[in-house]
Amino acid sequence: MPDRVAILEYQARIWREVWTDGRALPKNVGHKGGPSTMYFGYSVGHWEGDNAFVVDTVGMDDKTWVDRRGYPHSIDAHVIERYTRVDRNHMDFTETLDDPAYYTQPFIIAKNTYRWVRGQDDPKAAAIPFSNEWLCIPSETIEYMKIIGTPADEDQATGSKKQ
Repeated sequence: MPDRVAILEYQARIWREVWTDGRALPKNVGHKGGPSTMYFGYSVGHWEGDNAFVVDTVGMDDKTWVDRRGYPHSIDAHVIERYTRVDRNHMDFTETLDDPAYYTQPFIIAKNTYRWVRGQDDPKAAAIPFSNEWLCIPSETIEYMKIIGTPADEDQATGSKKQ
């Protein structure tokens, strides 16, 4: 769309709007005189060069988590997502969190390289994107098991038992 990009979250069947019309991020979100927080916050995006889309997000509801491990964030957290098209079939993704209320410095909370799998749009060859079918890729299954399959009493980042 000319004034925004919709980011579709396949597994949860939800979407986010990233405004690209030049508007500024809202100020004082969740504080007196500012807008209310929202589950996914307020996002604005811009292009850097021809192949990098950068999304800035503020105002996320502080009841949400930073990641699947349940790390917290404040309503003043600032997230920067960078989607970089490396070549025709590969896209790098990096997500950085800056939240001085909880963390001493900004840090990368997600980093991944996505690749287009030949034939994934062919219903006879593999799953159809945005359908109920799942595309089975061994490397994705391994990553899924690292994140989801980790026992609840183990910190997935460090591998140590939680206290």
